[in-house]
Amino acid sequence: MAVLTERATARPAPVRNTRRIAVAAIVAGWLVLWLILRGHQTLELGTSDLTSLHRWFNDFNDAIGADRNSNPLFLYFFNEIRLVIDNLVTFFQGLISQPSFGRPVPAIGWLGVVAIAGYASWALGNLRVAALAVGGFVFFGLQGLWQESMDTLALTLSAVFVSLLIGIPIGVWAGLSSRVNRLVTPVLDFMQTMPTFVYLAPLTLFFLIGPASATIATLIYATPPAVRITAHAIRSVPHTTVEAAESLGSTRRQTLTKVLLPMAKRTIVLGVNQTIMAALSMVTIAALIDAPGLGKTVVKALETLDVGVAFNAGLAIVVMAIVLDRVTTAASVRAEVAGRASRNSVRRRRAGLVGAGVVTAVCVWLSYTYVWASQFPEGAGLGDDIARTADSVTRWAQSNLSGATNGLRDAMTTALLNPFEDVLTGSPWWLVGAVLVALGAVLGGWRAGATAAVCVALIVASGLWRDSMTTLASSLVATVIVMALGVVVGVWMGRSAMADRLIRPVLDAGQTMPAFVYLVPFLALFGATRFTAIVAAIVYAAPVTMKIIADGIRGVPETAVEAATAAGSSTWQTITKVQLPMARKSLTLATNQGLIYVLSMVVVGGLVGAGALGYDVVAGFSQGQLYGKGLAAGLAIVLLGVMFDRITQAAAQRAAGAPSGR
Repeated sequence: MAVLTERATARPAPVRNTRRIAVAAIVAGWLVLWLILRGHQTLELGTSDLTSLHRWFNDFNDAIGADRNSNPLFLYFFNEIRLVIDNLVTFFQGLISQPSFGRPVPAIGWLGVVAIAGYASWALGNLRVAALAVGGFVFFGLQGLWQESMDTLALTLSAVFVSLLIGIPIGVWAGLSSRVNRLVTPVLDFMQTMPTFVYLAPLTLFFLIGPASATIATLIYATPPAVRITAHAIRSVPHTTVEAAESLGSTRRQTLTKVLLPMAKRTIVLGVNQTIMAALSMVTIAALIDAPGLGKTVVKALETLDVGVAFNAGLAIVVMAIVLDRVTTAASVRAEVAGRASRNSVRRRRAGLVGAGVVTAVCVWLSYTYVWASQFPEGAGLGDDIARTADSVTRWAQSNLSGATNGLRDAMTTALLNPFEDVLTGSPWWLVGAVLVALGAVLGGWRAGATAAVCVALIVASGLWRDSMTTLASSLVATVIVMALGVVVGVWMGRSAMADRLIRPVLDAGQTMPAFVYLVPFLALFGATRFTAIVAAIVYAAPVTMKIIADGIRGVPETAVEAATAAGSSTWQTITKVQLPMARKSLTLATNQGLIYVLSMVVVGGLVGAGALGYDVVAGFSQGQLYGKGLAAGLAIVLLGVMFDRITQAAAQRAAGAPSGR
């Protein structure tokens, strides 16, 4: 036990104490100067005021729109990309959702799609997953949302296919090369933290409104999790295992294919899951640029504040996410299960798959030939019942819980958010910048400090310093809450398989339910305030941190846990002295992803009263004269994400004993 703890947490106490004292001194000095200089040089900018940079962005946007039909770059590059993506989406739609090949119905009707989903789930996983897939797909039809669901599935499959085609190879490369990892990380930060609303408008200029722009917007957001988590999986393979393979004469290719990828498969599948979740979470926002599917239903419902219809469509997205998540997860452990199965079991499974394949082929033929098997029967009415129930629950909560929710909102706003925001926005800009740079240098080394200095300078240049500090305050509060929830629930899931099975569907729902769906009841409960935006960010960001931490806890060798237990450690000691220290890399990744996911919700928060950078982005998307200011606000959000990503990563490396300055 002592040896394990020493290896996991070894770090000279004087070094840790020196850093703590330095951080305390920086914060204390900041507070003293804030009291003296409060309200001076805060760089406040009016809501409708523009800087020269904002006007330059406006002019550049107008120039792109004027050249789209004449510039060879558009004619021979962007248009070709648009055609390829359009054809990919159209192909999937023609198979399962839209009339195609000269027929008034899709090539594969509902019966064939359900049969294929069940068969593929059984072949990749097991019968339990197959039953879930069949039930989930039938549920889409019972909701009255079959075609919308298949349109969403077609768009998701297109985006995920391209995302994984790009993301997994880059992730493997970044996992093998520290230099590549350092090069791609800023790009991933940019892709993941740049608010979707910011690049929707440019995408429509380059690729026009339609499936192509929607798919590209989705894969921009969905690719980073695949790259990050794949790289993390490759780097997490024990060095001793790699060295053993190389000492036996394995080539780099053999080491990769026979050692690294098989041992990293479970975590890579987590990256596939997160890519799917990210893609599904984008379907509503992508509907704003004419993406087909459930997103359109949600947006139309929310235009009239119809919570029931929006919830029904959002529930379909959640069910789709759960089905895809379970299928991919079951596929990751299929090889292990098959390796333990007896020869008779393998024969029975093969015979069953052959028989099921024949049945599936018959169902596909029926769905191609007969209308009843092609178009889902109408009149189930389940969707109407779900919508009425959601409306009733929302009205009841608004009537009976408003006292408690208002008290919670006011308490957190008064005790935590307001003081923190007052210090950040009331301090002179140069003082806050100096504090951020100093904290970056103390916690993460000189490179983290230099990165913070560059980011601070660029945020000042954006003309949106005060709005950036307002956003930073709410984002850090949300991130702290997200990490607290992530550690508690993630450890529980990692230590208990039953807890994982019970909690994971709830996490899937929180991560894939479109934010627009649960914003309506949140608005009813909390009103249009900053607290509402924080709650929405927590609901969206907490699931990914919980999943990553749970995966890290499960990855701790059982021998280490057993040794700690045998040495007389309590459950608390085992968690805090063995599992959490040995899962340090997962905790770091969870912190990064939690902060990035919170920042990605800033724009949505701007729609519900958060103001600051989120409002600037939304205003720029909806008002042409503010486009440049909105784009600058989006870049400011990215800079905040990059700055804190570098500081947290460098701090984690130094805490783990890495050389200073890395």
